[in-house]
Amino acid sequence: MKRWNSGQTGVDQGDVQLFADYVDDGPMWTGSGEREIRREVKFSGKFRSPPAVHVSLSLLDLDQSTNTRVEIVAEDVTNQGFDLVFRTWGDTRIARVRAAWFAIGDMRNHDDWDID
Repeated sequence: MKRWNSGQTGVDQGDVQLFADYVDDGPMWTGSGEREIRREVKFSGKFRSPPAVHVSLSLLDLDQSTNTRVEIVAEDVTNQGFDLVFRTWGDTRIARVRAAWFAIGDMRNHDDWDID
């Protein structure tokens, strides 16, 4: 569990199209085996410390003739952003993916002091 000592909590969110590989026969649509897409996401402001980040699929368009194997995670979370990572494997054929994300964390207060 994350706990914050600040009286100021920040929330940021977004929606990112990760790929549309059916358009140009990209690897998620035509490939097989382990495949990964990684996108850097920057927060609109700076959190005091790394926030809690939740990611989910807001669009999943795939071929119905293969098994559905997908993983979506937030990795390398910092106070300024994170990596949004989508993975698949095997014979799964994915046409396009869009991902939603939500971050909540401790924000700096205007009364905070910077002491060096």
